[in-house]
Amino acid sequence: MNKKELSFLLSKLSTFDESKIKLEQYQTEAEIAASILWMAYMNGDIVKKKIADFGCGNGIFGIGSLILGAKKTCFADLDKEAIELAKENLALIEEILNNKFDSEFFNLDLKDFEKRVDVVIQNPPFGVKKEHADKEFLGKAMEKSNVIYSIHKIESLNFIEKLAKDNDFSQKLIWEFDFPLKKIKSYHKKKVYNVEVGLWRLENER
Repeated sequence: MNKKELSFLLSKLSTFDESKIKLEQYQTEAEIAASILWMAYMNGDIVKKKIADFGCGNGIFGIGSLILGAKKTCFADLDKEAIELAKENLALIEEILNNKFDSEFFNLDLKDFEKRVDVVIQNPPFGVKKEHADKEFLGKAMEKSNVIYSIHKIESLNFIEKLAKDNDFSQKLIWEFDFPLKKIKSYHKKKVYNVEVGLWRLENER
């Protein structure tokens, strides 16, 4: 399995017919997800690891982790429809690869997630509709894992530095890129709006 093959498999996953604005459901494109997962894989943070995909949406990060050799993935999302979509997508990949993966699905508010994992990979809400939603995701990830890969607006740099320091985590901005937000409502003027974001890797130093 190489990054191109991973991206091809992830491109087969179904996405939301209509994202829920209130939940800031921004679908991560297959090529972007594959790049993030490949970085985690090359850093030794995937194979034989227990992974959590917080705010899993269609399950792209959790499913990609399993494809690359994760021991188990926990999919967590507040949206019941997202959980069902992630289950359907995992079943599709299991059929394509003729493999049964170890997975668990959690339809809950993230504050109620109590499983311990090795790594969290997430594309959390940017905190536009619900203030500090991104902080809630990072806080839970720091509580339940030792390594985190997380996407945030690039202007969140200082906020992430402070939060990491307060929780004894190291943090490093490892990739800056444009995240495409596709038109999902009739009143949206542009078909695609690019947001400057970064991928951070955080690690527990305790």
